[in-house]
Amino acid sequence: MAVLSEEQSMLRDAVRSWVQEKSPVTALRKMRDSASELCYDLAAWNDMAQMGWAGVIIPEEYGGSDFGYLSMGLILEELGRTLTASPLLASGLAAASALVLGGSHTQKSLWLPQIAEGSTIATLAIDEGSRHAPDKVSTTFIAGKITGNKTFVLEGMAASLLIVSAKGADGIGLYLVKANDPGVKRTKLSLADSRGAGDIEFNGAAAEPLAGGEATLEKVLDRARAGVAAEMLGSALQAFEITLDYLKVRVQFGQVIGSFQALQHRAAKMFTDLELSRSAVEAALAAIDTDSPEAAQLVSLAKTIMGDTFHLVSNEMVQMHGGIGMTDAHDAGFYLKRARAAEAAFGNQAFHRDRYAKILGY
Repeated sequence: MAVLSEEQSMLRDAVRSWVQEKSPVTALRKMRDSASELCYDLAAWNDMAQMGWAGVIIPEEYGGSDFGYLSMGLILEELGRTLTASPLLASGLAAASALVLGGSHTQKSLWLPQIAEGSTIATLAIDEGSRHAPDKVSTTFIAGKITGNKTFVLEGMAASLLIVSAKGADGIGLYLVKANDPGVKRTKLSLADSRGAGDIEFNGAAAEPLAGGEATLEKVLDRARAGVAAEMLGSALQAFEITLDYLKVRVQFGQVIGSFQALQHRAAKMFTDLELSRSAVEAALAAIDTDSPEAAQLVSLAKTIMGDTFHLVSNEMVQMHGGIGMTDAHDAGFYLKRARAAEAAFGNQAFHRDRYAKILGY
């Protein structure tokens, strides 16, 4: 388990308090039912930005707090508990990381302060098929223009800055594209978890390259993967706690169902898996903060373990709640749907098991 500093503990407690008061699961339900075009609550996002959460991994000279990836993970974990929909992962973590790692001083000076204050939403546009495959890129960058298609772009409809992977003269790299460019066409996607996403078509859109090529791309993706894993951890923990509370009050055959040994064993399995998952997620975030050479394998390990755990816990949540767990009136379905969407984001378990094995030389 990570040993938190006093500042990190205070940050976690502040986020937890805000989430419980301002963004319970009922807020996600309300947003879904309203068919919001943004797929997140703008007032809640403005609150997050004002509290500095969008600038946690951004250097101080560019308007952030440079508080590190473990700190960002703590925020995402608490947001995950109530399934809070926001651009924090896409903009404040993934896109901000791309600019921090590969941006020129001019690019950083222009975009990072806007991302930190929440006035600009940025996102990564990486995948071109139904599965995460960052090395399979047909989008091209030629003479300052991007041409190609990207799919399942998180916050793709809300973003005003797109960071796109494309093939250039030196191989695959990342490029900055303004979303309002006439060469950009966006189509909204409706996802099971009610989050914002879109398909994006580029027809000669003006683009600026970021430095570092494929090496930068991999580092950026690992930061996004670790962030998703942290959010999944929070969601899985909350799903488990809700289920555990239900086992203590639901009576069947004249007994509280939590007294049944079979259900106790299943609850114990979830508890131990969650403890292991926390260790893996925090190890990955800490490795990124220290620029450890083992960061890539730890990230893939964390994403795999967290995917398996959240999958299990969300299934058990529905099953142990019985009939009510299968209705839209209960929150269990929201956690199950989020688990399936988060598993696929930036690589599912199969992708990361294969990647982990390759990193270790198998």
